[in-house]
Amino acid sequence: MPQTSNKQTNRLTFAAFVVLMVGLGSSDSLRGIFSTIFQQHFALSTTQLGLIVTVSYIGNLVFLLVGGNLSARFAKKRVLQVLMLIWMAALALFALTDSYPVLLVAMALVMGSSTLLNTTMNLITPLLFTAAPGFFVNFLFFTQGIGTSGSQFFLGSMADGFRFWQYTNLGLLVLGVAAFGMLLFCPVPEEPAVAPGALPQAEGRLTDRLGVVVPFVLVFGFYFIAEHGVMNWLVAYGTTGLEMTQAAASRYLSVFYGGVMLGRLVLSPLVDKLGVIRSMQLFGVISGVLYVAGSLGGAALMPLWAASGFFLSILYPTLVMSIRLYFPAQQVSGAAGTIISIASLADILFNVGFGRLVDLAGYRLSICVLPVSMVLFLITFLLFTRRCRPLKDQ
Repeated sequence: MPQTSNKQTNRLTFAAFVVLMVGLGSSDSLRGIFSTIFQQHFALSTTQLGLIVTVSYIGNLVFLLVGGNLSARFAKKRVLQVLMLIWMAALALFALTDSYPVLLVAMALVMGSSTLLNTTMNLITPLLFTAAPGFFVNFLFFTQGIGTSGSQFFLGSMADGFRFWQYTNLGLLVLGVAAFGMLLFCPVPEEPAVAPGALPQAEGRLTDRLGVVVPFVLVFGFYFIAEHGVMNWLVAYGTTGLEMTQAAASRYLSVFYGGVMLGRLVLSPLVDKLGVIRSMQLFGVISGVLYVAGSLGGAALMPLWAASGFFLSILYPTLVMSIRLYFPAQQVSGAAGTIISIASLADILFNVGFGRLVDLAGYRLSICVLPVSMVLFLITFLLFTRRCRPLKDQ
């Protein structure tokens, strides 16, 4: 009987995670959907529009840097609750204010808290379902994809002004309140403690593996620009650069992230069969060809760009998995945090520079930065995996 009760409470906890993940996925996609509306409503230059994206990634960086300390010092449930309150407070600012500076502050808060919530839930989920942790973690990514792709499809075609932006955030706030209420009645398991001597050892040895850390930072950085550039700029490029309707450009964005969502379910079993490196090489090349052709081919080849999302879907989670192949077990968490935090600076620098580049050169020329980043991601990864042998089998 206690076992059954424990399973039920775990399912309720996971249900709260699912509700929250749908909300987070929707929230994360809103910048791209409403970018042209922000520009019109606040009379922004493209540089100012890019600043909205830039502060989002600054929020990510700050929250990631302090997140590890929070999780180590406080109970996971308390950390989740505090982060959810920050996220909901930012949504309330979106819904109740009409100010560009407030929008920037709230964007940093909503994206930073969202990133750390996502990370924390993915660490907790394997503790809820020890028998099949991989399935439930992937399912959590899938539900986040439902929020991302669904909002891009439905909201992209309906978004018609700033008032709709405010109503959308009120709806997400209701979703957040529901998840918070569910979590109040759920136990949240704690992660096993790390051995006291592991962290100093990992930090010391990481400095001896700069030949691995630096290429990984470049690979992640180029990848972040290529994928996040689609979310943040495809709609603006389609409407302004290619003279598409808002609905048409949003549909392509929806197809891209719908492909990401489905690909993570359909293609993930192949990673185990092919191995981490081979699957990255195969699907990286396929998605790269579609991505480059679609992004450079104008409106006629936009469907190829959208279709590349399906094959690109496994690249990020598999890339994170590949870190464990190149570092001793006690270093993996520290290495991943270091690599991803530094690489996230690429998002910040890209969005500052890209907005300014569009103001100077226009969208048609500026958008070439994205396929170039995709090509550099592939070249860097392929050269790195040929030059550097993994420490362990895949």
